[in-house]
Amino acid sequence: MFSGIVGYRGTIVTLQRDRGGASLRIACEGTLAEEPEAKDSIAIDGVCLTAARVENENIDFDVVPETLARTTLGDRAPGDVVNVEYAMRMGDRIGGHFVYGHVDTTARVLSVEEEGQGKRVRFERPPRLAFATVEKGFVAVDGISLTVAATGSDWFEIALIPETLARTTLELRKAGDRCNIEIDPLARYARAESE
Repeated sequence: MFSGIVGYRGTIVTLQRDRGGASLRIACEGTLAEEPEAKDSIAIDGVCLTAARVENENIDFDVVPETLARTTLGDRAPGDVVNVEYAMRMGDRIGGHFVYGHVDTTARVLSVEEEGQGKRVRFERPPRLAFATVEKGFVAVDGISLTVAATGSDWFEIALIPETLARTTLELRKAGDRCNIEIDPLARYARAESE
């Protein structure tokens, strides 16, 4: 379980394809403070992965074909910067919302505009997730807990503050880039309950 408050970044060291999946090594910030171990859950760009090996800053992950098919991890290359969030511990603050790291789909960035001290980013709105991407609702984009600022028939927007831009990879995103999208779990369960 994660909160979507991303405090660290990582850099992809290697991404090797293997039988439809991949082996991924990431040099992660925060390993000294967080002390991750093999078997720990770590969100990489919002994707919950299990650490297979930890050696200083380098963390190895095995990525199965299902994960590659549903996320942007297969698009990444050595040198790419990713968001890193270590799993919550009992008693941690939940500054964002509950994020599982179970990515629903990917969505393309349609536009990025300067707005005040921050930026406003418009994403395509996948039709099957329109029920959950509603104004003032939560959405996780590349693992970052964000509030939907506005919606249209086939898009949604988020307003980014300077702090989020400084700590995450969203400052690097431009029109045409794909991002991982996870809807608010409460919306998912509310929908399931009503069906």
